[in-house]
Amino acid sequence: MDWSKTWFVYICVEFTQKDMLALHLSPGFTPMAAEPIPFQTFVFSGGEPHIKLDLSGVAAHEPVLITQRAQNAADFMLLLLATDALRRAGYRQLSLLLPYFPAARQDRLMVPGEPLSVHLYADLINAQQYEQVYVYDPHSDVTPALLNGAQVITNQAFIEQVLTRFDRETVCLVAPDAGALKKIHKLSTALGGVPVVVGDKERDVKTGALTGFRVFADSLQSRHCLIVDDICDGGGTFVGLAAELRTRQPASVSLAVSHGIFSRGIAPLTNVLDHVYTTNSFSTLPPADGLTQIDLTTLLTL
Repeated sequence: MDWSKTWFVYICVEFTQKDMLALHLSPGFTPMAAEPIPFQTFVFSGGEPHIKLDLSGVAAHEPVLITQRAQNAADFMLLLLATDALRRAGYRQLSLLLPYFPAARQDRLMVPGEPLSVHLYADLINAQQYEQVYVYDPHSDVTPALLNGAQVITNQAFIEQVLTRFDRETVCLVAPDAGALKKIHKLSTALGGVPVVVGDKERDVKTGALTGFRVFADSLQSRHCLIVDDICDGGGTFVGLAAELRTRQPASVSLAVSHGIFSRGIAPLTNVLDHVYTTNSFSTLPPADGLTQIDLTTLLTL
């Protein structure tokens, strides 16, 4: 597919609550205040997830917005089951808010024998025929290009909130690698021209090992360096980059990441970074020193 010829929409989301129902599948994640559809979930002894909607006291109006934080395959399967249940109950106008899109990082074939995972997830979503699919700060343009009705929520409002913690005259945005460079320059322009510093690293595509961290700036003295990226998994990229940034005498080094997976915990990051900022797009994290989690609800115009 020629991505340059594929059109999708970047928006500040504005949901209309009047006469809208919401099915919030992820516990503790209710990004809009429309009338909720109650439900129960359980897992059969054979391992199959199941859902039962309680439609007895629910108004029969549409549309319906389904929201889900997909932390694993079971969460994604529950989304498909919930969609099927709504369709069989007669609901036709369904939209989806899936802030973290599964497998968005698997958007190209790196070594022979691998699947193009993001394409498969997008095909499964497209098969549900949602009217809109809202995705927050996707890893690349590939995800929205594959999705029918894609509505991209950028990270601009998130970074604007983070920047209120700093003196804007002393902040610079740091792109952790070449893959983030195009997005961070667009973000800088939207924020009024915040300076950008370019970082880079080398990754072994077979093992995932990271080496050769570089920062293309001679001095960052008195600068507050804010590394900006979409996903933090183990955090090795940011730990290595922070160490390289420290050699240039910055005032501080912090991280703002849209989707905080933190598979190795938050401590390896807060031990080397002055602060970590993220949202609750993937999960709700327990409080921790050096961590600020911004509710995604505050980043949407509801």
